[in-house]
Amino acid sequence: MSSFYELSYNELKDIITANGLSARGANVLYNWHYKKKNFEPCVEDLSKGTKELVYGAMSFGLPRISHIQKASDLTVKFLFELEDGSKVETVLIPFNRKYSVCLSTQVGCAMKCSFCFTGMQGLKRNLKVHEIIGQLMMVHKWLGENRPGPDARILNVVFMGQGEPLHNFDAVKKACDILIAQEGASMAAQRITVSTSGYLPGLMRWKDEMPGVNLALSLHSPFDEIRNELIPINQRYPLKEVLKFIDDIPLHRKQFVTYEYLLIKNLNDSEEDAKALAELLKDKRAIINLIPFNPVPGSHYQRPELSTVRAFEEVLVSYKIPTMVRVTKGDDILAACGQLNTNS
Repeated sequence: MSSFYELSYNELKDIITANGLSARGANVLYNWHYKKKNFEPCVEDLSKGTKELVYGAMSFGLPRISHIQKASDLTVKFLFELEDGSKVETVLIPFNRKYSVCLSTQVGCAMKCSFCFTGMQGLKRNLKVHEIIGQLMMVHKWLGENRPGPDARILNVVFMGQGEPLHNFDAVKKACDILIAQEGASMAAQRITVSTSGYLPGLMRWKDEMPGVNLALSLHSPFDEIRNELIPINQRYPLKEVLKFIDDIPLHRKQFVTYEYLLIKNLNDSEEDAKALAELLKDKRAIINLIPFNPVPGSHYQRPELSTVRAFEEVLVSYKIPTMVRVTKGDDILAACGQLNTNS
C-alpha cells in the first residue's frame, strides 16, 4: 500500500483522475492534510468515490515516536522508529517564539565526517519521502498537542539532521516539492534549507532540479589538508570543484548561500584560517554561520574559547561578509549540530 505522504500533488491528482474522479479531490486532500494538518480522514466536501479510493488504497501511517528528550532551552529531540525498526532523530528548535525543525534524510550517514556523531554510525539506508515528510508531520502533531497557541508555528525546515541530504537527492527534492506545493503546506522555498558536506553528484543536479530552496555548505576549513580530515569526501570532491558548482546556482533576490564553519580549538580557529576563509568567500553572495564545536562522545576535538570565536568573527566582518555565530541549542540532550546518533 502506497503512502499518501509519498505523493506529490500532481501524482495524487493523476491517480484520482485516472479513476474517473474529479481533480478537485487532490486540492481538498492536500489542503486538509498539509495546510490544515489534520491526521484523521477528510470530512470536508470530498466525493464518496475519492474517499474510498484514497483512504482505502493509501496508507497514512507516520513514524512512531520512540523517545522524546526535552532540553532546558525548550529544544526537543524526537527518536522516531520506522516501519522496518530503523530509527532516526529529529530536532524541534525554538527561536523568537517560533520553531525550526531539523529533519534527517538517512539512517546513519556514509560521509564519515570526523566531528559528527552520526558519521560514526555508518550508513544503513536512505529514507523514503514519506519517512522524511512523516517526521515533520509528527512534530507538528506533537507541537499542537503539547505547546498549543498562536506562537506554536514551524516557520523553517532544515535538512541538517542525520545523513547527507544530497546523497538521497531524489527523496529530498520530492519532499521539498511537497512542502512548497501551493495546494498544501505552501511553504516559501526560502524557508527551507538543504545542507551538504559537498557531495558533488548531488550539487551537479541542483541547478536544474532543486526547487529554489536554500543551500548550506559544510565548509569548516579553506585548507584542503584540514578539510580532508574533517570531511573525508573532500579528497574525492575537492572544495575548489564544489564551489564551482555552487557559484553556478541561480539565487533569488536577497538569497544567499550559507557556509557552515565549525570552529574547533587549535585546528581551524586561527586568524590565518579566518583570513583564508574570508578571501575564499569575499566575492560571493555568502552568509557565514560560525558554529563552536559541540562535544560528542569519543571525539578528541574541543570547543574554542568565546574570545577566539569573537576574534574569528571580527576578521570576517572586516571583509564585510555577513557572519553569525550560531547559538548552541539542545546540547544538553545531544541535539545540537553534529550530535545526532541512533546506534543506541
